[in-house]
Amino acid sequence: MPKKTPMRRCVGCMEMKPKTSLVRVVRNKEGEISLDLTGKKPGRGAYLCKNEECFRKAKKAHRLEREFSMAVPEELYDRMEADLKNDECADP
Repeated sequence: MPKKTPMRRCVGCMEMKPKTSLVRVVRNKEGEISLDLTGKKPGRGAYLCKNEECFRKAKKAHRLEREFSMAVPEELYDRMEADLKNDECADP
């Protein structure tokens, strides 16, 4: 029997997609927010599609702030966008 693929909702486009096609954004106990490319960091997670359009939608609508119940600094958005671009370049 094949394994069931877990589905998660992208906070950018608000669509349900397979967990493997999304990237996780995580807030740890200390309140630090970072991109979790491995999907294994501890903490509260939110998921985004691996494209810039969904990232921009989430940023514009302040969806990460709502998911984590805290303000997300602009420099963190810039760093996450750069990490997403680097991850896209690494994908074949």
